[in-house]
Amino acid sequence: MAAPIDLELKKAFAELQSKMIDTQQKVKLADLQIEQLTRVKKHANLTHAEIAMLPDSTRMYEGVGRMFILQSKSEINSQLTEKQRTADEKIKELEQKKTYLERSVKEAEDNIREMLMSRRSQ
Repeated sequence: MAAPIDLELKKAFAELQSKMIDTQQKVKLADLQIEQLTRVKKHANLTHAEIAMLPDSTRMYEGVGRMFILQSKSEINSQLTEKQRTADEKIKELEQKKTYLERSVKEAEDNIREMLMSRRSQ
């Protein structure tokens, strides 16, 4: 009777270990993406602040591949605002995903603890 339960525990621990490793990798990836998006957002914010000090008649160019396109100050400002908004949305999504992953690992750990407790009580 003890052997099937031990095999069941072994299998559960192996599943938990693989899930933990997978989740840790996904959390690290999410952290890296959040950090990169935060840098993009900060860069756009600093650029926006610098452009705000320039007169409206200043010629501004947007880099597109290996060339530059003449853009108005308002177009550049709207593009920078859009970059910041997009980065904020992606950061929020990644943080929700990260929270979900951490919660799922905790639930798996709790399930194994319950299994161990039921094993001890028998």
